[in-house]
Amino acid sequence: MSTQMIIRIDDEVKNRLKRLARLEGKTTSEIVRELIEERIKERDIGAYVDDLWNRIGKKLKSKGVTPAAIDKAIKASRKQG
Repeated sequence: MSTQMIIRIDDEVKNRLKRLARLEGKTTSEIVRELIEERIKERDIGAYVDDLWNRIGKKLKSKGVTPAAIDKAIKASRKQG
């Protein structure tokens, strides 16, 4: 694993987090890590764009589109533009 992070939260919030974690069968650390990862995914535009390109690539590949066909479409589009 990586490094530790120390955060300060109200006792009530900590207790509610502990209860929630127990209900989900997780540790409080797991819950906090998940929350941080979700937040980063929501706010990190670079990761969003990378994920978008990956999804587009998979969809094109599943439809049998080749890199050569993509290059051809790009060149044709640039000629029209």
